[in-house]
Amino acid sequence: MSIATLPPLPTNQAPCRCILTLGMKRILTAVVLIPLVLVLVFLGPRWLVIAATAVLAGLAAWEYLGLTEKGGARPPSIAVVVAIVVLIAGGSQYPDLTAAIFSILSLGLLVYCTFRSPVERVMPDAAVSVFGLVYVGLTLLALPALREQANGPSLLAFLFCVVWAGDIVALYVGRAFGRHKLAPRLSPNKTWEGAAGSVAGSLLAAGVLLAVADWFTQWNSARLSYPEDIWYWLVLAVVVNVAAQVGDLAESALKRSVGVKDSGTLLPGHGGVLDRIDALLLAAPVLWYALLIHQRF
Repeated sequence: MSIATLPPLPTNQAPCRCILTLGMKRILTAVVLIPLVLVLVFLGPRWLVIAATAVLAGLAAWEYLGLTEKGGARPPSIAVVVAIVVLIAGGSQYPDLTAAIFSILSLGLLVYCTFRSPVERVMPDAAVSVFGLVYVGLTLLALPALREQANGPSLLAFLFCVVWAGDIVALYVGRAFGRHKLAPRLSPNKTWEGAAGSVAGSLLAAGVLLAVADWFTQWNSARLSYPEDIWYWLVLAVVVNVAAQVGDLAESALKRSVGVKDSGTLLPGHGGVLDRIDALLLAAPVLWYALLIHQRF
């Protein structure tokens, strides 16, 4: 039998093939990106961490602005991206002036939209522009702020590993055991079982990091260090995980409100940059604020 006369595959195999292809793309993308991120976290100079955060924020902001345009707004995309990059750079260099920098940039975007946009669109254009400054800029500013702490690389490793592990475990637990929908209006595929698995995955990742840090301590190395009690980091892992899941749902709500499945196509198997970092947009500032509260009290 020639190839031309081979019978077509059964229709039920097509979805399986698509799922396998998508899964392989996700794995290959992760295999490339995760080592690069960890090398940057532990070995990258301060300026490179800030620059990488600014580039990441700019790409995510561009995708966010594309979503808002599908919702009817016409924000000044270049001006918003520039403002977000300036916020990341200025807030990282002068952390005490972050509030002032944010206020100046917000007012600047408002004035820009006032004179640039048609009068009937000034409100939505200005609103989505300033919200983008908060949603993408102010949140990601927590990454270089965390890196500046005494055990900054360890904190970023904790953040990334807790979020990544939770996301991976949620995916497989949800597919295998998911029965009860978590938020069907926002993300129909997410389940309570997957959410519980996500928390367990984050706790497991935190436990592994603490064990590795303890191993480094035995060799008189502070490369990975978590000085507080174990319970503190486990509680923090749960808090960060919950924030990450809410961040994922929040981005899903934004996309669903404008009828879009993915924010972009830059990362194979993951959609856009905003799709990949949506959990970090809430998890990073929550970790930063939790550390500040702990230091004060």
